[in-house]
Amino acid sequence: MIHPAVLRALQENDEILCVSHVSPDGDAYGSLLGLGWILRALGKHPVLAMQDRTPREFQHLPGVTEIIGPGQVSPNYDLIVVLDTSSLDRVGAVYRPALHEQIPLIVIDHHITNTQFGRYNWVAPECAATCQMLVELADGLQVPLTGKVAECLLTGIVTDTLCFRTSNTDATVLEAALRLMKGGASLTAITQRTLNQRSLALFKLWGSVLQQVKLEEGVIWATISREQMRRAGDLSNDGQLSSMLITATEANMSATFTEKPDDKGRLVIECSFRARPGFNVSALAFALGGGGHPAASGCTLTGTLAEVTATVVAALKTAHQEQLSAQAAANAGTQGAVAARAA
Repeated sequence: MIHPAVLRALQENDEILCVSHVSPDGDAYGSLLGLGWILRALGKHPVLAMQDRTPREFQHLPGVTEIIGPGQVSPNYDLIVVLDTSSLDRVGAVYRPALHEQIPLIVIDHHITNTQFGRYNWVAPECAATCQMLVELADGLQVPLTGKVAECLLTGIVTDTLCFRTSNTDATVLEAALRLMKGGASLTAITQRTLNQRSLALFKLWGSVLQQVKLEEGVIWATISREQMRRAGDLSNDGQLSSMLITATEANMSATFTEKPDDKGRLVIECSFRARPGFNVSALAFALGGGGHPAASGCTLTGTLAEVTATVVAALKTAHQEQLSAQAAANAGTQGAVAARAA
């Protein structure tokens, strides 16, 4: 259900800065651009900002060329909306406390690890994507789910559910997607652009990385150095590698550790975690300063690639064993209750 203060703030303010997280995915772009079109339909003047450059798979989205970078963000807005972001540090340099901390801040997000950092927080972990929440928001603001709005919002839903294959895909998100398709968004085109295309450089990177993949105690992981990315074609991230690793039948948790420069040019380690249904990686990501979902989370850490990998893999193994033990205890309790009833 929409937070009434969020609805009221969007209705009452005109100059609105909309931002999303660093290393943005389809839900970040879809919700950012989708909200931009919703606000324009109301006669508002949204400014959309991202720290990072737009990846190839999202460059087709309507309005993407209007997204500005950190250097173009001003201190003069009536309202700031942070989308699909679990903590303020994940916004990056487009939000600067010295300039913006006096401006009312709204959070619209679906991550269970959200730290509730806004003045008004609308956080809905039951939703499969932030773009699913914006379908409800558009209804609340009486904006039609057609054209550019529909294309942007369906992009976020498709990418965050891996085309309706994640464990949080339910009838509600399918109904939202159907409405967006009826509004003119093409499921086939969006899937092809965002999920069914990979560059030769990415295949080269995976070929290099997969030679060294490791699996121990139910945890599978791979490391990706800056040099490996440079040799493959200077990719900015590892694509869907962590999602591919979790398909290994022997694994219940996966991780990739990618060495990359941060916004100040320093090398950091971007950690991406995945889990099979019944396992949870969000608690560990949150403990390490990140966030996400039980089945898909991440964080960014300082240290060498070897140091971070060793520390985090050990923590993943511990979490995996604890969750196995909890599952075994729960199963034993269920069997005991059944036996008692039978007796």
